[in-house]
Amino acid sequence: MFLRKKQQQNAMVIKRPKLSSTQIIALMFLGIIALGTVLLSLPVASRNGVSCGFLPAVFTATSATCVTGLVVFDTWTQWSGFGQIVILCLIELGGLGFMTAASLVIFLLRKKVGVRQRMVMAQALNLSDMDGVVRLQKWVLAGSLIIQATGALILILHFLPSYGWETAVKWGVFHAVSAFCNAGFDIVGVIQPGASMMVFNHDPVVLLTLSALVVLGGLGFFVWEEVVRVHRWKDFSVYTKLVLVMTVTLLLGGTVGFCLLEWNNPDTLGPMSLPQKLLNGFFQSVTVRTAGFMAVDQAFLTEGGKALSMALMLIGGSSGSTAGGVKTVTILVLVLFIFARARGRSTVSVFKRTIPASQVMDAMTITAIVVVLAFLGAIIITATSPVGFTDGLYESVSALATVGLSSGGTANLSLVAKILIIIYMYFGRVGVLTLSLGFLMGNKAEERFRYANTNLLIG
Repeated sequence: MFLRKKQQQNAMVIKRPKLSSTQIIALMFLGIIALGTVLLSLPVASRNGVSCGFLPAVFTATSATCVTGLVVFDTWTQWSGFGQIVILCLIELGGLGFMTAASLVIFLLRKKVGVRQRMVMAQALNLSDMDGVVRLQKWVLAGSLIIQATGALILILHFLPSYGWETAVKWGVFHAVSAFCNAGFDIVGVIQPGASMMVFNHDPVVLLTLSALVVLGGLGFFVWEEVVRVHRWKDFSVYTKLVLVMTVTLLLGGTVGFCLLEWNNPDTLGPMSLPQKLLNGFFQSVTVRTAGFMAVDQAFLTEGGKALSMALMLIGGSSGSTAGGVKTVTILVLVLFIFARARGRSTVSVFKRTIPASQVMDAMTITAIVVVLAFLGAIIITATSPVGFTDGLYESVSALATVGLSSGGTANLSLVAKILIIIYMYFGRVGVLTLSLGFLMGNKAEERFRYANTNLLIG
């Protein structure tokens, strides 16, 4: 009897399903958000000593963990020093990934990294296999700390003469982390609440330093590790070449586009001098690709300026980075596919390499899902909140692409719209495809049969 019971217990242990790496990542993000919500709900986290309530706390925790930057309160005005530290920690954990923090402990204790940990590391860094994942994780840790520390030092030294040591250190560290992690949170509300970086839109040191941090964070850990290690363009992988080409193209194209569309707009670039216009046009091109800092008021952009901003938001940064969006290479694969089909070719190639059809389909699927969700979200926001469709779409895209810019005022949204934004921020950070594969397609069914083909009229 005892032996039979023991066998049943062993069978139960054997049959217990194990979580996949994608499920672990998704659940850990939820865990971090839950912890952040509890801490931000505490009275000590608010500047006035009164709890902000559950919804503002979960909204802010989600926005910080998913490195989005959408807020219902100005960060400096609402949150105490403790609350700001909590937000900063959430940004760092969300931007670099909880596995980065966990791996730091493993490396410091000199523990062996097991296969399970390597699988989660690879998934967190958006790698297709585990080869070299520990080496890359060390690069991520060292490189991220060095880049953020350098940016913080530049900002501290720049702020020091005007604001003193205490403020300079706070602002330097907070904004360096927020920029590198593409979060867009700021604590300069003491000057003008809710103005973000508009108070420094005349300052090239601040805007260019933040821009550099945003771009480096959005390139992707794999890319800058390979750039530092390999050095020569001809030896770069095809992926790294595509990321660099696409990044430069978007930065230059976005700058030119914003300058042309907003040059004479009296509420944005119009009153500025020529150098200021170029500086702010460039900064807008950088920040809309998931950074979320605001140097010009997004509410007063022209319709063309908002449309360009949303297009860049959807593209976002690169895979395996702190940025969101459908990713640069994903969009470039689609563009290459369209050109190939227009020329009557059945395959997509670049840099003398062929892109597998399965990856082209993945790019199309991800883009289609995000675009459909963006429009669906805009309809819901417009139907439930006092904002027009363009501003509703701006809010929806900003949340899905984890950008954090708002043209209609996030605080003015309805309860339904705010809950939708929370879901979209989480969905955008963890990844539409990651969630789908991790939870919905964990046990993918085999295709046992296929129906006969049929011809349709297309176009």
